[in-house]
Amino acid sequence: MPATNKLIYRLKELNEIGIALSQQRDINSLLELILEAARRITRADAGTLYLHDPERRVLRFEIVRTDSLNISMGGVSGEPISYYPVQLYDLSGKPNHAMVVCHAVLSRETVNIPDAYKAQDYDFTGTRNFDAKTGYHSQSFLNVPMCDHEGEVIGVLQLINALDRVSGQIVPFSHDDQQLVESLASQAAIALTNRRLIQQLEGLFESFIQLINNAIDDKSPYTGGHCSRVPVLTMMLADAVTRTRQGPLKNFVMTEEDRRELKIAGLLHDCGKITTPVHVVDKPTKLHTLFDRIQLLDTRFEVLKRDAEITMLRALASSPRPQAGEGLGERGVDEAAIRAEYQARIRQLNDDREFLRYCNVGREAMPQSDVDRVQTIAHYRWRDNDGKTVGFLSDDEVENLSIRSGTLTGAEREIINRHIEVTIRMLESLPWPKHLKNVPEYAAGHHERMDGRGYPRGLTRSQMSLQARVMGIADIFEALTAKDRPYKAGKTLTESLTILGKFKLGGHIDPDLFDVFIREKVYLDYAWKFLAPEQIDEVDLSKIPGVNLEV
Repeated sequence: MPATNKLIYRLKELNEIGIALSQQRDINSLLELILEAARRITRADAGTLYLHDPERRVLRFEIVRTDSLNISMGGVSGEPISYYPVQLYDLSGKPNHAMVVCHAVLSRETVNIPDAYKAQDYDFTGTRNFDAKTGYHSQSFLNVPMCDHEGEVIGVLQLINALDRVSGQIVPFSHDDQQLVESLASQAAIALTNRRLIQQLEGLFESFIQLINNAIDDKSPYTGGHCSRVPVLTMMLADAVTRTRQGPLKNFVMTEEDRRELKIAGLLHDCGKITTPVHVVDKPTKLHTLFDRIQLLDTRFEVLKRDAEITMLRALASSPRPQAGEGLGERGVDEAAIRAEYQARIRQLNDDREFLRYCNVGREAMPQSDVDRVQTIAHYRWRDNDGKTVGFLSDDEVENLSIRSGTLTGAEREIINRHIEVTIRMLESLPWPKHLKNVPEYAAGHHERMDGRGYPRGLTRSQMSLQARVMGIADIFEALTAKDRPYKAGKTLTESLTILGKFKLGGHIDPDLFDVFIREKVYLDYAWKFLAPEQIDEVDLSKIPGVNLEV
């Protein structure tokens, strides 16, 4: 081949390698590509790629290849490298210029050695020992440092034994070989640095997300972990849909990029709660604000009991006293009646106090009879700190004690529900890259319903992505089974699946996803990870509403 054509061919080859380097995302595969490309364009029998560890001041073996000895370690081979890192400095801190690969790093210069056995400037004792043990003959060496955009050495390419393209004999690395590998090393350093920077930014981004979630969970000991459990269940269900081979969702697939996008959406699905007031997020009882106001009611009951005692004593004092030698007569009867009335009043007040304490604890369903009794107690009269006679309960206290389900009033539920609107505003304000552009939509849909009666946008099933519908089921099931809520114990699998099945029939959740959730036993996989043993009961699927065992 004419020299000009040969050069054009090798430059074309180098250009193709550069394109491949820029497209490679996996670090191990990128390192493999760098070394193999260098060996290919120089026809090197062996090669090692070292990475520089500036903190430890060593060179780490990352990939080792020797074709004639069938050695393949590191990289994508999966074979671990047993060699110790190469020390760039000795124990006294003196630079190790005796080893050729170290000199290339310390001097930032390429070192091209035609024959290691004739070289006088470097110590090849280790190389000769290796050759003696293996029968190999390490002759020509090319050591090229890989420098990043700041001029810092991030690694070294060491190529061994260039082979003549015609005879196959070991020859020195030519000047053209050296220039091509130097060009490749420069491109490789840029590609590797960019990939590392991307990984660092991705790691920083996920750490920042976790920081937000930790802040949200730390606001409330009762919902701590929700922001971490929902994304786990979301991915479990999404992976189950990906592997299913029957039903309407059998063709659904997700790439690794798709999975990461959904995972981030799951981690951020409640980020708006960072603005929700603590006393609402962390409301363990109905009367709780900055403290539990049930204590104020206890004080009022003591005032009423004191008033009842005063009334009794006044009544006894005004009752006529018997004359000397007379029996108790009617006075005795009146006094007994007065005391009995007092005791009955005290029992009633004690009973009412315990009833309000009972009502103060959030439950799933408060009957109308209990609401009516709260209203009755509210009309008791007592004298407040200003000496005014007022109703026993304020309107706000009546409203809170009459909450039918949970511990939140309607206004407080609106505050909680507003977190999804805040989440949407926060996420839509971010400049998402192309591969994460769906994060806001996925995260924003977990409170929507398939029939359009959800919030905040009232979307229907056809208006939502499958990923958003997946997250909706994950959010509901996590809430049903959560064992850290202040107003309820975590439900068993049977109880939770029964409610979820009713939600399917009622148009609340996606029916096809519910079928996958059941068929692939996602609920059971999740249970073994997060539920208490007493929650994991034996589920009879034939009794769960909405279960289609034939699909």
